[in-house]
Amino acid sequence: MRHDAIIIGGSFAGLSAALYIARARRSVCVVDTGAPRNRFAEHSHGLFGHDGSAPHTMLATARSQVAAYPTVTFIDDEAKTATKTPDGFSVKLATGDVLESVRLVLAFGISDELPGIPGLAERWGSSVLHCPYCHGYELSGQRLGVLHVSPRSIHQAMLIAEWGPTTLYLNGGPEPDDTSLAELTKRGVAIEPAPVTALHGENSRLSSIELADGRLSPADALYLGPRTRLNSEIAEQLGCELDDGQFGPIVRTDVEKMTTVPRVYAAGDITRGAHTVTWAAADGVTAGLAVHRSLIF
Repeated sequence: MRHDAIIIGGSFAGLSAALYIARARRSVCVVDTGAPRNRFAEHSHGLFGHDGSAPHTMLATARSQVAAYPTVTFIDDEAKTATKTPDGFSVKLATGDVLESVRLVLAFGISDELPGIPGLAERWGSSVLHCPYCHGYELSGQRLGVLHVSPRSIHQAMLIAEWGPTTLYLNGGPEPDDTSLAELTKRGVAIEPAPVTALHGENSRLSSIELADGRLSPADALYLGPRTRLNSEIAEQLGCELDDGQFGPIVRTDVEKMTTVPRVYAAGDITRGAHTVTWAAADGVTAGLAVHRSLIF
């Protein structure tokens, strides 16, 4: 079956795009693997009207609402390749099935490349976190840490100190320069130079950070800004230009979320250096409206 649009990725950006295309009575197929980036978090914060809601609940509700439109099709599979055709695009799935469309929206998301410290991955999204705006208020005044994973970690430590007493764990990395050290001191950030060897705590909670010299540093939450990667190679397959984002590669788009390849749009985390559910949904709306208008004009 040929669709007006295929959306690769069915999380907040993809579903938002699908909703607006469906409301324009155009046919849209959403291909999704069911593994959104925030699946590790119990609650999502900062989305107007949904502050504190569970991400999987929000997505389930949104998917059911989008699925109610008769022009929408959902396929639970992975899009492996996409190629341009004379009048649109051909998308091959992991099952070998092939879909065709006039327009294409990339919303396949990103993944975090976490350090291999024992106990860290198990707490990701619970007590090991990325964004204080998403998960900071609930930890106000508690013992907070920042793991040094890049030069940006120094800036992150200065920011996290806004929510509570903060320690920057250098993890054996270089000492901050004099200017940065002065700013950290001004913000009340403590410096721990020793390598981090493990994280401890009951279940997904964090209670202490083990250091290479055997000491246990008390902590209730640890923040870090890990490197990210695109969840699919399809943007590159199609020839979309990428930029270097704050944490990893992002797909270049214009104000209407069209990539550098005509008729290919992109939305959500793959197009931004900063990531929130609100921005992802807004990007999806922008892409969905642009797709429909491009089909008319």
